[in-house]
Amino acid sequence: MPQTIDYLKLHFIVWIWGFTAILGLLITIPSVEIVFYRTLIAFFTLGVVLYFRKTNFKIGSREVYKILGTGVIISAHWILFFAAARVSTASVCLAGIATCSLWTSFIEPLMNKTKIKSFEVVLGLMVIAGLYVIFRFEFNHAVGLTMAVISAFLSALFSVINGKFTKKHNPYIITFYEMLGAWLGTVLFLPFYQMYFTNGKGINLIPVGMDWLWLAVLGIICTVYAFSVSVEIMKRISAFVVNLTVNLEPVYGIVLAVLIFKEKEQMQPAFYLGTLIILLSVLAYPLLNKMHKRKAQSLDNLR
Repeated sequence: MPQTIDYLKLHFIVWIWGFTAILGLLITIPSVEIVFYRTLIAFFTLGVVLYFRKTNFKIGSREVYKILGTGVIISAHWILFFAAARVSTASVCLAGIATCSLWTSFIEPLMNKTKIKSFEVVLGLMVIAGLYVIFRFEFNHAVGLTMAVISAFLSALFSVINGKFTKKHNPYIITFYEMLGAWLGTVLFLPFYQMYFTNGKGINLIPVGMDWLWLAVLGIICTVYAFSVSVEIMKRISAFVVNLTVNLEPVYGIVLAVLIFKEKEQMQPAFYLGTLIILLSVLAYPLLNKMHKRKAQSLDNLR
């Protein structure tokens, strides 16, 4: 049975995830370099932990390649995520990331070859309405918001893929190989990044001052620790409650961003209206989905 401490831990983990966009602004090196160090620190730390726990790393070469490939998607997601916060604000970035759950609601049926539910279409239209409100009054942040929405799509994509992996493999082993794949994907991207995206400045892989601390927090606490605790909590709390709580990540993140960066994160009222519309649709999804399942089950019982 779940205890009060389990729910407090869950909200703490979501708060940590909401803090990642802020860390992306506190670290001085560019977004690609941030992902390089985040993934390196994460897979190295997790690898050491799994080694001392005497965990078996062997899952078959074919599966390893699949998971490494998923890691490349994760690296693209994180690069866009941190870049979105850099070119706009942490709040705009988190508003775009809030579309992740709804992207999942469309991607999952397509990949699993099931029907898309009608209420998902309605919620999708709500998200579009929220984005329209933000774009209309915050057009100067259009690039950042677009990057964040694409990042959310990639997050939904690898989440659905992970749903299949977890049925066959240890979640910690999956994370280890995905972090390795994300690091390798970032390394392979570096030459193209240097050639086309650095404006002749080159790659900056030398963190300075507090960068090392923030990168350690990002790699160890926001990645390895947060994932480990979330998996452990799911032994006692249902996936429905966990997913519902995770949807609060943009709320926590935007509140933290306003408190830390103050005037820089102040937006027009239309931004908060659009974000509210997106969050309402995201929060409504698991509730409506649960009602849909109950209705379908009742119909099956009547047959």
